[in-house]
Amino acid sequence: MPRFAPSTSLATHEVMNQPPEFAGRNLYASDPALRESVLREGAAWVDARALALGALAGSEAVLEAGDLANRHPPELIAFDRYGRRLDEARFHPAYHQLMGLAMEHRIHDIAWTPEGPGGHVAHAVLLALFTQAEAGTMCPMTMTYAAVPALRSTPEVAAPWLSKLVGGSYDAPLRPIGEKAGVTIGMAMTEKQGGSDVRANATRAERMPGAGGRAYRLTGHKWFCSAPMSDGFLTLAYAPGGLSCFLVPRIAPDGERNRIQVMRLKDKLGNKSNASSEIEYHGAYAELLGEEGRGVNVIIDMVHHTRLGTIAGTLGIMRMALAQALHHASHRRVFQKTLIDQPLMEAVLADLALEYEAAVALTMRVARAFDGADESERAFARLAVAVAKYWLTKRCANFVYECMECLGGAGYVEETPLPRLFRESPLNAIWEGSGNVIALDILRTFAREPQALAAFAAELRRAAGADARLDAAIAEVLDGLAAARPVEAEARFVAERLALTLQAALLARHAPSAVADAFIATRIAGGGGRSYGAVPRDFAAAPIVARHAGH
Repeated sequence: MPRFAPSTSLATHEVMNQPPEFAGRNLYASDPALRESVLREGAAWVDARALALGALAGSEAVLEAGDLANRHPPELIAFDRYGRRLDEARFHPAYHQLMGLAMEHRIHDIAWTPEGPGGHVAHAVLLALFTQAEAGTMCPMTMTYAAVPALRSTPEVAAPWLSKLVGGSYDAPLRPIGEKAGVTIGMAMTEKQGGSDVRANATRAERMPGAGGRAYRLTGHKWFCSAPMSDGFLTLAYAPGGLSCFLVPRIAPDGERNRIQVMRLKDKLGNKSNASSEIEYHGAYAELLGEEGRGVNVIIDMVHHTRLGTIAGTLGIMRMALAQALHHASHRRVFQKTLIDQPLMEAVLADLALEYEAAVALTMRVARAFDGADESERAFARLAVAVAKYWLTKRCANFVYECMECLGGAGYVEETPLPRLFRESPLNAIWEGSGNVIALDILRTFAREPQALAAFAAELRRAAGADARLDAAIAEVLDGLAAARPVEAEARFVAERLALTLQAALLARHAPSAVADAFIATRIAGGGGRSYGAVPRDFAAAPIVARHAGH
């Protein structure tokens, strides 16, 4: 038989003209727009915490854990080996590592025990930073955070839960909450026949005689239960007095598993690390929050706060995509020049950075309104969070795609985080109210809370005189709303105009002049195209790119 001599030829190629590893950076210290907004919006005390989390989230170990938790999604274990029901989602160790770190850094409760003003700003920045490493774990973190105001509606029910939630640490094993170091809270509202129309729900609640007046048994099917491994769920069901809100524990008062069956885990486009599920209540024990027939009023407080989570999470997705694009373009050479120095690529990156700057300013301003001490700020928050959720989540998917394209073919490969970010990008637009639901909520807020629109208008007018183009746009938006109440078909148009003018007003007041001027020229004055990087000749890209690339 012929023999092959050992090869003496040179290697087929050398690895050159490739960027170094991304890991090993502080995701907060390297983000001037985010850090400036945190300090400006009154949460300077969280700066040191954010620096610590920024370094951790940008470390090789945590970025790898985020990848592993999504490559090895949870598995439903319905029964034990002897046929007893377990109804448990089992996770890769990386998921538990991430959950432990998230609670250690107090993403779930820092808003409720802040060390100074701006507790919700602190929550938003920490959530945005952690999302850059891994987004799925931020679902249970957001719901746990948002459950607090709903629980507080009924202190006699909430007391043992709040004592474990606020100040609690991650404690995964299922057991009675009195034995746990911390708890997480999930949500199970929608049903297949109703979706966002929760009044179409069919789940029923029956009072348990002689059980203290707030104990019920629930029977029904829930089409989406987020984070079924949580210790308890807020859920809606029809009691004799109407649609009501309940807290359903995984462990019933008798110490046994509650009668909650996990039917399946959802096979989702993204958000793979997080176990979304369908569940059924088979006479499950539950405790009434608030009063019968007032369930929407109780749960809406939770939804209001989870919407803040959707925009903070969107911010994290956008930032990581932009950071990856900037990193690649800063080290890759084409046609004898670094990619970031190519005029057209520079324009694309600058336009993406503009979009991110505006998203930061809007998110952190909305978060500050959640901390508002007066009714005007709280009214502004109720409208502005819906406006921000509608617009930022709508922009996210195409933003991530454009960042992916900056990497060329490499950006389409699973070894980079861009495909995972792209799959994640539509989700915040869908849950907690998809686009039409949010846009219609905005119109309903106009009708029900005129003080909210008045507060929004006052916020816009704080930028008066900064730029004539912006002044004209603000006048056009507000005059239009004053002249005629918007009709349903134009709800999206109204939401978009409100978002853009508010972003421009915030940038005009707070951002570097190059950022504010470019945003107003391209988004307000009509000087930009319909895709990122389609900018006019006088667009000043260099200072914007330099600000975000660390040049």
